[in-house]
Amino acid sequence: MNYWGIDDGYHDIKGRWHGADPETRTAILAAMETAGETVPPDPPVRVIRQGIPLPFTAEVTAEDGRTALVARGSTALALGYHTASVLGADGRPSRELRLIVAPSSCHFPERLRAWGVAAQVYSLRSAGSWGIGDLADLRTLAEWTKQRGGDYLLLSPLGANAPCWPQEPSPYYASSRLFKNLLYLRIEEIPGAADLEGLTELVASARGDSLATRLIDRDRVFTAKRNALERLFKTFGGDPEFDLYRAKAGATLEQFALWCALAERFGQSWYDWPGEYQHPESPAVREFAASEGRAVAFHAWVQWRIDQQLAGSGRMLMHDLPVGFNSGGADGWFFQDVLAKGMSVGAPPDELAPGGQDWGLPPFIPHKLQAAGYEPFIQTIRQSLRHAWGLRIDHVMGLFRLFWCPQGRGARYGAYVRYPAEDLLGILALESQRAGAVVVGEDLGTVEAGVRETLARSRVLSYKLAVFEDERPERYPELAMAALTTHDLATIAGVWTGQDEADQRAYALEPYSAGAEEMRERLSQVSGLQKGSATAEVILGLHEALATAPSALLCATYEDLTGSTDRPNLPGTTRERPNWSILQRTPVDELNSNPLATQVAGSLNRS
Repeated sequence: MNYWGIDDGYHDIKGRWHGADPETRTAILAAMETAGETVPPDPPVRVIRQGIPLPFTAEVTAEDGRTALVARGSTALALGYHTASVLGADGRPSRELRLIVAPSSCHFPERLRAWGVAAQVYSLRSAGSWGIGDLADLRTLAEWTKQRGGDYLLLSPLGANAPCWPQEPSPYYASSRLFKNLLYLRIEEIPGAADLEGLTELVASARGDSLATRLIDRDRVFTAKRNALERLFKTFGGDPEFDLYRAKAGATLEQFALWCALAERFGQSWYDWPGEYQHPESPAVREFAASEGRAVAFHAWVQWRIDQQLAGSGRMLMHDLPVGFNSGGADGWFFQDVLAKGMSVGAPPDELAPGGQDWGLPPFIPHKLQAAGYEPFIQTIRQSLRHAWGLRIDHVMGLFRLFWCPQGRGARYGAYVRYPAEDLLGILALESQRAGAVVVGEDLGTVEAGVRETLARSRVLSYKLAVFEDERPERYPELAMAALTTHDLATIAGVWTGQDEADQRAYALEPYSAGAEEMRERLSQVSGLQKGSATAEVILGLHEALATAPSALLCATYEDLTGSTDRPNLPGTTRERPNWSILQRTPVDELNSNPLATQVAGSLNRS
């Protein structure tokens, strides 16, 4: 590893060593904009854990504005984000730092034992939704889960798309991880909606033929909901609560709302905008913000309405933090100065993906992230924990290293780049403790030695999937979320019946039949039931086995609660199959009459 954090190579999942390609290392150094320096600059930020002696003497200005002289070796600093004017040997200020004092670990209640349901929010539907699952449907699921003793809902990411079409279907490739998608609003719950002329026609337009096909047409839904929202905002006369929300959200919300207004004018990728608008600090952007205040206020108002409806689900939500975002979107625009140009995040080749994976997501440059005082990371975590019971971090190994792929060369020629994991874990612990939210790290795939142990020390829970584990659930660790499957895998009914393979063939895809057979064998072993057993019996048996796990968190998917064969996503496909776009067979307002869902919930609750 060199001083810029580029690994010399990596061990794959089989333990084989792969050296980094020299051309790739050169491209990564260029993307980092190292300016020919051999070592990174000393960062203007220091993260220390509470109770660890301060390594210098400084005049510290705390978050609350109070200033005190803190001697080297002191352990009396309060948690939070402070400013430290470091004093030299002569007693004079030598440099100024952002000093972040973090707790030793994330929030983790003593004797935590909870269960919940993983749900793709867009896929939920009810008699009142507009052809896509919304926050009212989410509230219905939250109430159903709570009534049966459940504690949380693990949600697919709700990140915002551009305020125009085409609307991106993947929740893991949103324009922003900081703000939410207007598609999830239940329009009828916004004050004044009952008086909208033609509301019934708008609902019908949004739904289209989705009730028959069970396929979501996001552009239709967006057009109808945007129409309704614009008309509602025209009659909005102001509200002190909105003013307070906007003031508290501050510059982060204003930048997002400004990006939305610009995207409406110039298109959904800021790379295609006129040059004078491509940087948020440009004079042209400031002039636009001043002249288009009403348009900016509209998008801030939409986020306020989403925030209100999210709060209605109570503190039962575990949000899912994607690895990254669309580089041409909102987050890419206002974080552009700390992103590596010409690079995207992915995964190295393995047996399931021999060519590797390129996810098309831009990575943060480690030394520039530090130079920014970690502010992009702080904002992302803080926004993800709003109204949250917990947080699941997708590909949590990214806190330690990310596989950078030079664009145009393919993932086969990627290389790992190191990140300041201890600092990032400290910030995560601080924000988790302040929000009172537990943290789960999705640690599936290639995980280097020591990572899981480091995460456990920070009370970041591991992720155990019965379809992958060699051990039975009763031997899973306590610091884990235990589940049967996930959104990228076949549902239990889909694999048990073979319908998942049949669906792939229907889309002219060649299924991985050997893997499906291995999964069926594993499900048979875990459930204790023979092949040929009834699907509902197997699903219930598997959840009863899952309930024997001593893990702090247990999780069932909505698809398995209802016996659905429709998997949300088939990795490696984009246009071949309607990923992230299939409505549930069982509407959320009919869960009460679904005997399998009631039985599964009962088995988890008894645990």
